[in-house]
Amino acid sequence: MATSTAPTVACDVKNLDLAEQGKKRIEWANQSMPVLQSIRKDFIKNQPLKGMRVSACLHVTTETANLMITLRDGGADIVLCASNPLSTQDDVAASLVKDYGISVFAIKGEDNDTYYGHIMSALDHKPHMTMDDGADLVSVALTKRKEVLDGIIAGTEETTTGVIRLRAMAKSGELKYPIIAVNDALTKHMFDNRYGTGQSTLDGVIRCTNALIAGSKFVVAGYGWCGRGLASRAKGMGADVIVTEIDPTKAIEAVMDGFRVMSMLEAAKIGDIFVTVTGNKNVLAKEHFEVMKNGAVVANSGHFNVEIDIPALEKLSKSKRATREFVDEYAMGDGRKIYLLGEGRLINLAAAEGHPASVMDMSFANQALSAEYLVKNYKTLDKSVFPVPVDLDKKVAKLKLESMGVKIDKLTSEQEEYLASWSEGT
Repeated sequence: MATSTAPTVACDVKNLDLAEQGKKRIEWANQSMPVLQSIRKDFIKNQPLKGMRVSACLHVTTETANLMITLRDGGADIVLCASNPLSTQDDVAASLVKDYGISVFAIKGEDNDTYYGHIMSALDHKPHMTMDDGADLVSVALTKRKEVLDGIIAGTEETTTGVIRLRAMAKSGELKYPIIAVNDALTKHMFDNRYGTGQSTLDGVIRCTNALIAGSKFVVAGYGWCGRGLASRAKGMGADVIVTEIDPTKAIEAVMDGFRVMSMLEAAKIGDIFVTVTGNKNVLAKEHFEVMKNGAVVANSGHFNVEIDIPALEKLSKSKRATREFVDEYAMGDGRKIYLLGEGRLINLAAAEGHPASVMDMSFANQALSAEYLVKNYKTLDKSVFPVPVDLDKKVAKLKLESMGVKIDKLTSEQEEYLASWSEGT
């Protein structure tokens, strides 16, 4: 519960006395988010979100804080809750409340009841727009808070898992308003998922274990954009990287990228460190735990902890104890020990700081521009899931290049004519 001087906005954060440190960290991240800075200046001038109530269910990090400030400065009235029980940075939550007047309901390590209670608090805001990371906010609105649906005009979704859930809702006719899949923007998933997840996941594993990556057999479950990034970074640190996949095309790609590819049952027998990044459930299950070698480390960097069958691991073990922060040791009946990191939750946020601000700059620029687009266009959109408009995606890329001082070529009129014609041949 909040402590210290009572804030002027509703909140449930760990300790408002943490705000000073949080503000410094928010400002530090802002320095690496020039695209969002540019959008914020435009939002302050034009107020595209004026009068809009926004309920956001996102990881409460320094980068998210800068997105919330940008939306606020664009005229939005915001309530923020956490999209994962272990991803909140408590000092950031405190600063958003105390220094920026933004209502936050998030505490790192909150239990399941508190987590969903905070989502309820966000929906109490009676939003016009939802902003989700994993689709829990939308799911709760559809199942338990149907009375708020009439007021919601549109929403956005940040991550792969949420997009999958929302498309299932749309397919079954359950989705009640249009949602933009920010995750599907090229300037989001090709960079955030690959470079952000790749680096921050390794950061989380190393902070937990202080393990040497070089020389280890590092198993990556899933070769989507997150898996590609993680495998590449682990290889760069000297690991013997093994990839497991269900998609034959992605499996071939992994082979041609220089990785060993095998079934998880094969990999389970030889792996030292396992990380799941699939978006699916029970990717690591009972049959895998039964053959893992002593000292195997298991982690997840997908959105939900269901990727690891934790109940099966608990049934197989005779005892469990915490050995380091975010490290639980499961002692098997045959004397082997398996180590689960971060309760199976997003290890890059549970034990580290999540993606670097410079890559989240593009992701959250897409969020801000998508929110502006939805306010202008929601009346023409069906109750479905839509991609970020191509012109907005390209605008983010252009702004990012400009901020980096990088210049690229333009087509000449002759080249444009050639590409638009068919008459010139060999």
